[in-house]
Amino acid sequence: MAKKFVFEEAMQRLEEIIGMLERGDAPLDESLALFEEGTGLIKKCGAALDKAEQKVSLLVRTENGPAETPFDLPGEEE
Repeated sequence: MAKKFVFEEAMQRLEEIIGMLERGDAPLDESLALFEEGTGLIKKCGAALDKAEQKVSLLVRTENGPAETPFDLPGEEE
């Protein structure tokens, strides 16, 4: 069974991968595997951030007090 994706763990692993690649200690085949793992994690983190952004609501002032309104990304129109 696949391990559940946890954003914070993925970011921590990305930091580890970046450190290993920056040091340049790993052989080429291991560096390529790390790079592939890192790009996969970046895609998953990006998707998680996009999903979270879609859930964001902004509070705006109305005559009756604060109200929730959906978060609209620039350039997105319904």
